Amino acid sequence: MAATKPSYIGMLNAIAVAETAAEPLFDAWAEITNDKELAAELRMVAMREGEHGKAFAKRLLELGYEVRQPAKPGPNKEALRIAGSGRSDRAKFKALGFGRGQGETDVFDTMFDDKTIDITTGALLGRYIAEERDSVRRLTAQCERITARAAKKAAKSKSKKGSKKGSKKKKKGSKKK
Repeated sequence: MAATKPSYIGMLNAIAVAETAAEPLFDAWAEITNDKELAAELRMVAMREGEHGKAFAKRLLELGYEVRQPAKPGPNKEALRIAGSGRSDRAKFKALGFGRGQGETDVFDTMFDDKTIDITTGALLGRYIAEERDSVRRLTAQCERITARAAKKAAKSKSKKGSKKGSKKKKKGSKKK
């Protein structure tokens, strides 16, 4: 009797493809940013993405399948271009959709709806989900830190401009006296 194809093979393949594609994106961003703290977090996330891609590809092989690349590559080329561009880190967060935090639900909520998932795959998925959610928290914290720093810098700049205008007015007023 031939073994039947597990119903979750497509999900494992999609994860392997997406995670493998994400690693170079985070690496490219980490290489170009001037923010050392952000670079360290981006490298951590990149390592996780690469590790996840390999772990899911390995699990597919263990189950007797190989990773199948999609017929049409995803939007990774444009995302990779943005990550490696000279845009500000804040602009990259916005353009790439990272740093928005977690909502009440996420893409991972339904992964265990399939009751046929074997123990080994379930353990792999559990670790993957926990790490992905942690990566979201890390990226969100970095986005918030960078946004707060930019706001503080803008306020300081505005304050300096305002004080220069005020000192010019005082000088003009003192000349008239």
